Amino acid sequence: MPGFLLHLGATVLCAHGGQATPTAPNPRVLLSGQPATTLGAPYVIAGCAMPPPPAGNGPCVTGQWLMGATRVLIGGQPALLQASPSICAPTGTPMTVAVTQTRVMGT
Repeated sequence: MPGFLLHLGATVLCAHGGQATPTAPNPRVLLSGQPATTLGAPYVIAGCAMPPPPAGNGPCVTGQWLMGATRVLIGGQPALLQASPSICAPTGTPMTVAVTQTRVMGT
């Protein structure tokens, strides 16, 4: 699954519109001047609109990527791709990449 690599400045959202931010981007690899992100560290989510119990099972608090690039490693960890699958906790919904850099691709 080829796609553009993710970086700190990428706009990543939970399924309910919350902003997801990487907890540990890699400062040694820059994409468009910003640190690249890898599979190892989770994302934190702020502003999720999913209501808490009993009306729903939210809001989304963290997000974890399930798979990264198979041929691109950053610091020994797979790089994240725009099409990488993910899951948010506690809702179980995916994160979506809305905007990312468009110069570096990986598989």
